[in-house]
Amino acid sequence: MSKNSSKLLHTEDWLAVWIGFIIIAVALVAVLTGSFDFAALKFKTWTWGETVTGAAAAKIVPLGEQLASGAFWLKMLLTAVVLGVLFTVGAKLTGGKVSKFIPAFIVVFLLSVVVRLISAEFTLNRYLEWAFWALIVGMLISNTIGTPGWLKPAVRTEFYIKTGLVIMGFSVLFSNIAKFGLYGLGIAWVVTPIVILFMWWFGTKVLKIDNKPLIITMASATSVCGTSAAIASGAASGCKKDDLTMTISISIIFTVLMMVLEPVIIKACSMSPIMGGALIGGTVDSTGAVAVAGSVLGGEAEKAAVLVKMIQNILIGFIAFFVALFFATRVDKKSGQKVGAGEIWTRFPKFIIGFFVASLVASFIILPL
Repeated sequence: MSKNSSKLLHTEDWLAVWIGFIIIAVALVAVLTGSFDFAALKFKTWTWGETVTGAAAAKIVPLGEQLASGAFWLKMLLTAVVLGVLFTVGAKLTGGKVSKFIPAFIVVFLLSVVVRLISAEFTLNRYLEWAFWALIVGMLISNTIGTPGWLKPAVRTEFYIKTGLVIMGFSVLFSNIAKFGLYGLGIAWVVTPIVILFMWWFGTKVLKIDNKPLIITMASATSVCGTSAAIASGAASGCKKDDLTMTISISIIFTVLMMVLEPVIIKACSMSPIMGGALIGGTVDSTGAVAVAGSVLGGEAEKAAVLVKMIQNILIGFIAFFVALFFATRVDKKSGQKVGAGEIWTRFPKFIIGFFVASLVASFIILPL
């Protein structure tokens, strides 16, 4: 096997692309043919007993009723098997031991189910994203008993997120650009680079931070969509794992704060729903949190918020490319060194290619069907 073909099957970035493509392809067949259900396990909203009125009440399904359903457990098993098989193959191809990965993955999967269960509770679901609870559960484990050695083979955060990014690409439609017009593009595509450039200048010139990969990773996470942008720009800049983890944690904490406080501030300023929604879409990091915060201002604001965020998400790939280019030719370049296309290609996070391909296929092939 040649060196290039070996990389296509034995590196985390490329494996994230292939796993993402497999999941998208099977899901497409399921949706287009209607012959089987490929939807992942998802808890419906439930309550601890508080009274819920209005339209929200129709979405409440008692937890006991959900757990008593055979379909629920079947879907849980299907989700575990599909993800388990795909990521076990991925672990094997990247040098991991299957015998150690499988039991560790089962526990990680069950922990993720617990997180989803907690975050589906009605009150918590309105104010705190599932990612926040994932962070809390992870911090409780790592700062009390510590992450057990036998669990570490399946604690592959970046691998899972990279795969998720490829799949997310299928939801990023270029047709959304036309829906929001020039002003939407201004909010999503002009403000974002300005924020990144300002944070880079502030971090390097004012705060004089030497850790430049951390600065650009934090700037990208803050200006685009939190975790996804952090992983992409972190990979392109060579950000250390601990710095990346810190960036994601800070992003999630501030996302939760902004998700709760920003709608309150917007109402106090008497902004129109469209303007308020656009502001939320451009400033709240996570797509899920954007939808929640926008819904507080009403349906019109929620649509505007989600649309701006989806348009902004298109920038993830472009930002990763320019970060790789900038760090290869400016930041990490040694005196007298010539930087060719090979070095830039080496730095460029390959899973972003999967993100772009998925987005293009969804926008120009599947959507017109």
